[in-house]
Amino acid sequence: MARLTLGEIARIAGGTILQGSPGLTFGCFGIDSRLAAAGGLFFAVIGKRDGHDFVGAAAAGGATGAVVARPVPLPVQDFGLVQVEDTVAALQALARDVLARRPVKVVGITGSVGKTTTKEFTAALLAGRFRLLKSEGNFNNHLGLALSLLRLRPDDEAAVLEMGMSAAGELRTLTRIAPPDVAVITNVSPVHLQFFKGLDDIALAKKEILDGAKPGAAAVLNGDDPLVMKIASRFPGRKVTFGRTPGCDIRAEDVRSRGYSGFEFLLRYGRESAPIAFPFVNDAAVSNLLAASAVCLAFGLQLEEIRPAILALQPFSGRGTLVETGGVKVYDDSYNSNPRALEAALKSLAVLPAARKVAVLADMLELGEGEKEFHRLAGEVAARAGWDVIVAVGPLAALIAEGAAGTGMSAAAIHRFADAEAATAAIPDIVRDGDLVLVKGSRGMRTETIVDKLKARGKE
Repeated sequence: MARLTLGEIARIAGGTILQGSPGLTFGCFGIDSRLAAAGGLFFAVIGKRDGHDFVGAAAAGGATGAVVARPVPLPVQDFGLVQVEDTVAALQALARDVLARRPVKVVGITGSVGKTTTKEFTAALLAGRFRLLKSEGNFNNHLGLALSLLRLRPDDEAAVLEMGMSAAGELRTLTRIAPPDVAVITNVSPVHLQFFKGLDDIALAKKEILDGAKPGAAAVLNGDDPLVMKIASRFPGRKVTFGRTPGCDIRAEDVRSRGYSGFEFLLRYGRESAPIAFPFVNDAAVSNLLAASAVCLAFGLQLEEIRPAILALQPFSGRGTLVETGGVKVYDDSYNSNPRALEAALKSLAVLPAARKVAVLADMLELGEGEKEFHRLAGEVAARAGWDVIVAVGPLAALIAEGAAGTGMSAAAIHRFADAEAATAAIPDIVRDGDLVLVKGSRGMRTETIVDKLKARGKE
């Protein structure tokens, strides 16, 4: 964790000390007063709420200083205060400064689908060689990325950072905070279409991570995605490609399902190769692993160095965890949803043996003008893939039900609910022993409550 004095903070952020000794030192940093820790510095960010109204709460939680854009009532006499023009800009300036003072290699990971899983895999594979920082959870925006960098330790050698975007220009901001040494683009898919005219515009926005990379940086690119390869065509640095297309530097060959045990395949790693047993039942995770392996190749690691870490990888909560509870198998992919990820999950899991396959599908948000068609198509995919029951959650998911019905699924096999609360109450009466249940929906739909209810099956 970085340690900064009040004086350093004022200098770096271009601010003025209103109160406190310049030597007052801070070892943790935050923007949420509820998470304030002893000896921490609170940034009064103005968002849906005005952080200036919570400086006192941060002090009560243990914070010993704050960065503000206007004077606030002093919570305690020995509290440090720095006034700046813009608290977000100050936070980002501190993050840039902390990173610049350390010889840290930055891996920046973006893409429409698979960013977080690729980040987790990449960190796990690199950890055997480097002491590293990884961004926690989905700390992938202009605030979360900066806060992540302020957790850098003096001896960290690498930082694996997720870089998200929902609009053009956002990745440019992130790369100004942390220019990547290795820039990763997992794919370009119809996500956040509400803010773009189409896939080409999304691709151009993703290209910002390449434009903002350091001189001499490497690009890790999805060789199976034509849009990714198109936007990277003029990238001047080294390109490392991953995928299943012949010629990719990192490839998965002879991919075979092992049912609930996951997949097995031959990993081609540059000129090396090795058999891999991979305990993830969703085929999309294979692509995430290939991307992470490509980062390792860009770092110059040998396959024998990373293979033990590959074999030790395990699914993590909300993003493809398979649990057996109360006589049913639940595939928890409740963290988020979009057309590409949903189609991959529906097709991958449909081949698994089960008495019935039940798809609990909630709204996919931020899809813009095409949202209705995307939901109808998802229903068609589910029906054609062989799902036996659909539980549609939300007003848009009703179109998933419509698409499934139009493809031949019987009305008795389709259940519609207005929201997750209603679906959670009804789900125990829908599932049966021996079922495989997929739960997937956009974050705002709160489908994790359905997962929790299913996990409680047999315990109530």
